[in-house]
Amino acid sequence: MQTLTPHVYWAQRHKEINLRVELIDAQNINLKVQDNVLTFRAQGHGAKGENNYEFSLAFLMPVKPECVHRSTQRQVNITVKKKQRSWWDRLTLEARKPIFLAPDFDRWIDESDAEREICEKEEKKKRLRRDSVNSEISFVSLKKGLLFMYNLVQFLGFSWIFANLTVRLFILGQDSLYDTFHTISDVMFFCQILAAVEVLNAAFGVVKTGVIPTLIQVVGRNFILFIIFGSVEQMHNKPVVFFVFYSWSAIEIFRYPFYMLGCIDTEWKMLTWLRYTIWIPLYPLGVLAEAVAVIQSIPIFYDTKLFSLPLPEVLGTSLNFSYILLVYLVLMFLGLFMNFRHLYKQRKRRFHTKKRKAT
Repeated sequence: MQTLTPHVYWAQRHKEINLRVELIDAQNINLKVQDNVLTFRAQGHGAKGENNYEFSLAFLMPVKPECVHRSTQRQVNITVKKKQRSWWDRLTLEARKPIFLAPDFDRWIDESDAEREICEKEEKKKRLRRDSVNSEISFVSLKKGLLFMYNLVQFLGFSWIFANLTVRLFILGQDSLYDTFHTISDVMFFCQILAAVEVLNAAFGVVKTGVIPTLIQVVGRNFILFIIFGSVEQMHNKPVVFFVFYSWSAIEIFRYPFYMLGCIDTEWKMLTWLRYTIWIPLYPLGVLAEAVAVIQSIPIFYDTKLFSLPLPEVLGTSLNFSYILLVYLVLMFLGLFMNFRHLYKQRKRRFHTKKRKAT
């Protein structure tokens, strides 16, 4: 095949040179930049039919040796980066333009247009960055708003429970211990069902907290509320219901307002101290009350065979739910240890960080 020169069209921007080589179905493309000279060789269908085509260009100013090319069915597009951002008066080192070279009027702009194009690109980047920041702010605001509302609802619910239990205890005395479930259970059911949101928030990273400790607390409380108290009518009049509900609500009336204020970047030192301290006596007492409730329910489940699990016919019997409760008692205290350790780490990290900032 005869070696010929293809038609080459060029245009520039402040940072790069764009070349368009008119060569249909180009193959075996050999392209390199060395000593500021671009050399191109390829096979394809050009102005003189199917032939080998080649050319070289000595650039006016220094360029980077790395170049990028993209071959399409009709042409080869080449991009060469300038070493310094500038606007060239011409493409080649020699003043006389090669005969095969012509301006690419589809991409040709003068220097003022290029400056305007750069300004438009920069403005577009700034706008996109601004929109991204605004979107992020909007998302964070929405997230904080939803978390604030959730914590507010829970705070109101547990405050009502705590206030109701306290007032009834002062007015009715010991008699109030025996009808706690009938008086309080509806609101407690609502609050504890809603608490499942906390597990989802931890799982999806909406809030920065451990999934396992949150899951242990929510599942454990709902087990006591729905299985031990809710499913067995004989448990409704037990005084232990009062102590379980009271310990739960006493913790939450400090925890939820602390989270509420966090959503609006506000902190009350006394509330922070209470949130990270009040659980130390109340959490073990609450678990102890839950354990008493489980122990009191075991004979009831044993006699009624409620929730008993059928076993294979070979064994000819069923697994009484009371045995499962005995295992659950062990798991309760394992959960107490895990959550107590988690809460203690939170407290230590919170106040240790505060001390370091103060110093």
